[in-house]
Amino acid sequence: MELYDVMRTTFAAREFTDDPVPDSVLHRILDNARFAASGGNRQGWRVVVVREASTRALLASLIEPTFKRYFTQMMAGEAPYNTITASKVTEEQVAAASPPIHYIDGVVNAPVVLLVFVDLSVVASFDSGLDRIGVISGASIYTFVQNILLAARNEGYGGTLTTFAGAGENELQQHLGMPGHMAFAAMLPMGRPVKQLTRLKRKPVEEIAVLERWDGPALGA
Repeated sequence: MELYDVMRTTFAAREFTDDPVPDSVLHRILDNARFAASGGNRQGWRVVVVREASTRALLASLIEPTFKRYFTQMMAGEAPYNTITASKVTEEQVAAASPPIHYIDGVVNAPVVLLVFVDLSVVASFDSGLDRIGVISGASIYTFVQNILLAARNEGYGGTLTTFAGAGENELQQHLGMPGHMAFAAMLPMGRPVKQLTRLKRKPVEEIAVLERWDGPALGA
């Protein structure tokens, strides 16, 4: 596929056929994705390919409480888990919520699940001293993650970037034998999508890019 076609048609796939994703295809996907840029070209990414039932079960147990709170906040009209606006959702509301658990089943039981970790000992976290949640470290891992999804689309497969398991990082590290400096970055359920979307909705450039200042004119206006 042409590069721009891949970029415009790589959607968040969460429903897959039963077709397996062979190791040879995964190798080709990762062999191309590894050319993503990273700080200092340190390439602090590691991927764990998951097919075993025990790890899938652990992922489901880690995702469920996070997803339940996410769903409750979303139904209350909030932007879930954001660090700027405090949630007004109560613990009682979370406990009483009935989110669509089939979502969890769909992602943990995909033909293959990729767990992506980043080595915090090699990334430059320039915002670590700021009084807000850190985001800069992601610059050295999410380029790689997006490349995986683009490469998967090019191969006729699909997936989605999920992070619900992040709150259970300690349990996940212990289960997989990961050292503590390897931070969970993404879980990518992957397979052959039941349906391939080719028309995606995104905001126009004029809504996301301005010239020179926050209140500057829109690019292309």
